[in-house]
Amino acid sequence: MPTPESRVVLVTGGTRGIGAAIVQEFLAQGAQVIATGTSTASLRLPAGSDGRLRYVDANFADATALREFGAFVEKLPRLDVCVNNAGINIIKPLDDVTEADFDRLTAVDYRAPYLISQAAARVMRRAHRGWIINIASIWSVITKKGRSQYTAAKSGLVGMTRGLAIDLAADGILVNAVSPGFVLTDLTKQSLTPDETKALAAQVPLGRMAEPAEIARIVAFLGSAQNTYITGQNIVADGGFSNV
Repeated sequence: MPTPESRVVLVTGGTRGIGAAIVQEFLAQGAQVIATGTSTASLRLPAGSDGRLRYVDANFADATALREFGAFVEKLPRLDVCVNNAGINIIKPLDDVTEADFDRLTAVDYRAPYLISQAAARVMRRAHRGWIINIASIWSVITKKGRSQYTAAKSGLVGMTRGLAIDLAADGILVNAVSPGFVLTDLTKQSLTPDETKALAAQVPLGRMAEPAEIARIVAFLGSAQNTYITGQNIVADGGFSNV
């Protein structure tokens, strides 16, 4: 099995929020990390990680860009972990959702993870070993107004996870999903006032939102040599919110 220092990890949408925390967690463990994004503005390197992070610009809403990225992945000499984290959310009432909205959201949140997983699996099969983690959402198991297309895409991603897990089991590749609840990312802090944040956190049984690093640690476990038997699962990390 690969040591933490020798692993090669791909994290899509790795420049901010949960994705950035996942990148930093794997770098802290000594892995080589490939991170994608559409901007390096918020890309931060932890101490001692110089030379172990490669950034690739990729807009998965563009079919050509996605195809080119898939080809890039397949040419990698080695890939141990693939984290499909890149995603967007368009909150609109059903009647206001346009065809362009639906196509863009599903292209990034559903189509891209499938095709990237396909490419990643082709590399992982060479070693008969690998871990794929799809970042879904609490809205894959519950929903609320305005999230019909997002819930559809994230629920589909969880279903995809189960299907990929069965297809890839014989190849030694474990596939799981993580569904975060409310996470205190920089975007959350910018989008909500302190009072709104406090009110939202009060709805969570644990009484607070998750820190991005807490989600990252779950992902890192699922993508580690310690995970030898968990596959096809959706780990809901929401502080108990979906149970109330």
